Amino acid sequence: MEGVPPESGAATRDVVESLVRKGMAARRADRTDEAMRHMKAAVALARFGDDPVALARALHGQANVERDMGRLDMAVRLYLEAVPHCRRGDDRLVHAHIVRHLGDVLREMGELEKARRCYAEVMPLYRADPAAPPLDVANAARSAAILCEALDEADQARQLWHVAHGLYREAGVEAGVSESAARLERLG
Repeated sequence: MEGVPPESGAATRDVVESLVRKGMAARRADRTDEAMRHMKAAVALARFGDDPVALARALHGQANVERDMGRLDMAVRLYLEAVPHCRRGDDRLVHAHIVRHLGDVLREMGELEKARRCYAEVMPLYRADPAAPPLDVANAARSAAILCEALDEADQARQLWHVAHGLYREAGVEAGVSESAARLERLG
């Protein structure tokens, strides 16, 4: 993004976060091109700053849009670029969320062992943070359970589906409660 003034600190984070929020809103409204414009602008601005979390959030946002567009290889590249910034940053939940999405895309691509490593990193991050939203933790447990099913690890899948079921109930997400119950019933 040419002509962007080099900003730093809280100002950069605020502007980057505003662009990411606009991009997320455009994604929810199925305006993919607009979402991509906002996310690319957020990444470009965040690269001028010195805030690793702001850059990680922006990269994560662009990766999500790439995933929406079916460009999984590009999404993986962006998630992988974001991960070291997460680790340097001060937001454990952003770190967990990005690594979970990386795991989800790797699972979708058939890279099951790489996805397993992602989920193994994510679950302790969520468990260590009492502020972790139940829906985020439920989604992570769901992702790991789906992977366990794909790997024929029924006992582990059942445990994770139980976790997801309780957290979806806590979050008031009936679709998640129903899916978890159906998966548990199928697993026996």
